[in-house]
Amino acid sequence: MDYNKFFSSALNTLKSEGRYRVFNDIKRTLGNFPNAIHYSDSKEKEVSVWCSNDYLGMGQNKKVLKAMHEAIDSAGAGSGGTRNISGTSHYHVMLEKELADLHDKESALLFTSGYISNEASLSTIASILPDCVVLSDELNHASMIQGMKNSRAERFIFKHNNPKHLEQILQNIHPDRPKLVAFESVYSMDGDIAPIKELCEVSKNSNALTYLDEVHAVGMYGPRGGGIAEREGLMDELDIIEGTLAKAYGTMGGYVASSRDIIDVIRSFASSFIFTTSLPPAIAAGALASVKHLKESDKERIIHQARAKSLKEKLRQTGIVVMPSESHIVPILVGDPVLCKKASDLLLSDHSIYVQPINYPTVPKGKERLRITPNPLHDEKMIDNLVESLKIVWKQLNISSVN
Repeated sequence: MDYNKFFSSALNTLKSEGRYRVFNDIKRTLGNFPNAIHYSDSKEKEVSVWCSNDYLGMGQNKKVLKAMHEAIDSAGAGSGGTRNISGTSHYHVMLEKELADLHDKESALLFTSGYISNEASLSTIASILPDCVVLSDELNHASMIQGMKNSRAERFIFKHNNPKHLEQILQNIHPDRPKLVAFESVYSMDGDIAPIKELCEVSKNSNALTYLDEVHAVGMYGPRGGGIAEREGLMDELDIIEGTLAKAYGTMGGYVASSRDIIDVIRSFASSFIFTTSLPPAIAAGALASVKHLKESDKERIIHQARAKSLKEKLRQTGIVVMPSESHIVPILVGDPVLCKKASDLLLSDHSIYVQPINYPTVPKGKERLRITPNPLHDEKMIDNLVESLKIVWKQLNISSVN
């Protein structure tokens, strides 16, 4: 077999379908967020970033940076090992206590990423429970799906945000079988929010464990940043809450919070936790400072919601198709992978605006989009510039709009 020819052909297929991913080379500049330096063909220029998951700009917060510098000066660079073998620093322990408190749970466990926290937790829980059945929202994140698959538990998919369909499936499962219902709070591509209360009620009526992914909500919603479940007073209804430190908290890592025994089971049985070097102490220290700050400060959340609302309103006045979104995420429908990439390229080259195109398999074919994430440091002048730039690009490419 000609391996090189095969791999080259696979890549060419992606390119012809407009699905080949290009990584934009940028360097965020301290004190100038959300601007960054973009590097291409030995050229450098300043761009405005509109697709960052650093939703609140906490990656540049002075408290966070100070904590990280102090941790490096105190403890050095790396953790030195897995959590079991010399890699549990005091920063990890303090952060886990802070995260458990954030979600009003007995315990929490840190991972190197949100992907790993989902994969490890779901695969471990569903595999250790005898004859477990997993019920998954059809739009759950790839990390959740992978964890469920790795558990080898029987799996059923319920229609997106549809408690009635979930109830119908549960009614056909023997009441004595262990059941785990997994869903998200804020869905990152459409920006819609799950009916958490109704999903929990249906789950509890069938004695099922509930697992909520809050990665796009922690830090963003609730009086202390505990997510949609905190905002709606539902944290006690959730058995397991998963979150990330890489979005609103501006650093890196993932976690789960739950009862002491559930967390201990994941800690004791999850291979991807046991055999992975732990987060560097500086990352844990920065995350700890960020979580503490957003527990006390609501300023960032208030400004952020105002920016998202303003952008949505101004875009809708132009006729550009903004997909329905209840959250801070602003998805702009293009509907074609090639046009989506061209729109992104033109915004970057002609208007110094960086928005990454989102294509299949991240979203369904025909739903290709630009996913815009305004943050508190995008002011109204920047929003106006983005809207005008989008209007120009939409006209250039003849992308359909709503009249």
